[in-house]
Amino acid sequence: MSNQRRKFLKGAVAATTGAAALGFPAIVKAQGPISMRFQSTWPSKDIFHEYAQDYAKLVNDMTGGDLKIEVLPAGAVVPAFGLMEAVSKGTLDGGHGVLVYSYGKSNALALWGSGPAYGMDANMLLAWHHHGGGKELLEKLYSSIGGNVVSFPYAPLYTQPLGWFKKVMTKPEDFKGLKYRTVGISIDVFTAMGAAVNALPGGEIVPAIDRGLLDAAEFNNTSSDRALGFADVSKICMLQSYHQNAEQLEITFNKTKYDALPAKLKAIIANAVDAASAQMMWKAIDRNSQDYITLQTTDKVRFYRTPASILQAQLKAYDGALEKKMSTPFVKEITESQRKFAERAVKWEQDVVVNRTMAYNHYFGNKAPAKKA
Repeated sequence: MSNQRRKFLKGAVAATTGAAALGFPAIVKAQGPISMRFQSTWPSKDIFHEYAQDYAKLVNDMTGGDLKIEVLPAGAVVPAFGLMEAVSKGTLDGGHGVLVYSYGKSNALALWGSGPAYGMDANMLLAWHHHGGGKELLEKLYSSIGGNVVSFPYAPLYTQPLGWFKKVMTKPEDFKGLKYRTVGISIDVFTAMGAAVNALPGGEIVPAIDRGLLDAAEFNNTSSDRALGFADVSKICMLQSYHQNAEQLEITFNKTKYDALPAKLKAIIANAVDAASAQMMWKAIDRNSQDYITLQTTDKVRFYRTPASILQAQLKAYDGALEKKMSTPFVKEITESQRKFAERAVKWEQDVVVNRTMAYNHYFGNKAPAKKA
């Protein structure tokens, strides 16, 4: 090595040492990005899978590439209903789904959105989760079933339709003997109403109707339902229901891997959840309302409002189903907490928020709502 090169290297080392002594960071070899493999519980064509990709992009962008989340569709690694277990075991680093898909692990998980939520909508239920004790209860619940996961409920969903049918549903008795798809505690609700219920993941519902294995089914919203092909097997959709009036989505991380992340990345993950939640609601308003029109004009779907008698029967069946589960761990504690929050929050909302129907009719005319059954 030449004397000139020795002097250069010696000077570089001295400069680095001096910079560190003055409080400047020394130049070190950069670490590669942390990669995480996620799976959603949705087919790739579903808007929900798009929401999962939206969240991943937010994290990837906000971390400047220090954390890279790759999102796979349902079934890429495990079936949709096997997501929580796969994330818990570390087979996947994280996932995107709904809490009710782990209903088989704990019936109490259905209380995050599967049911009338004591009059709350999904956004209010998330308010309960963050400020009424739900977050702490969920952490204890997951720990009790060995769930090695960190859970972020987010993305409050709008009221889901009663579902897709071969005939207009006019009374509670129409459910007797009906082969119907739903999930969570809604299984118990519609079973009590006389239906033969089958819980299937989203991508399997339409093929089951097409083969006659189901007479009817609910999934979620006009965009998802249209993408999954419901209009190909049914031309009747019943709007409004209490079975999933307040559901939200869930982002999960394997707890071991999450806990090992730097504090900065954990903060970005949490803030990205809130950002994705807001963006999802705005996108849903835009896309769901567009697809609602397309389903009527292009796909020739007829929409009907669920009769009050069916809604009342749902409430009665839900109360009965819930009463039978009061001995299940956490169910009583969660429902008491939700009731306490809902009693004041819903009363406040009903007193404060103006009914927007008058304003809509003032500007656009008194357009007929969905048909009455």
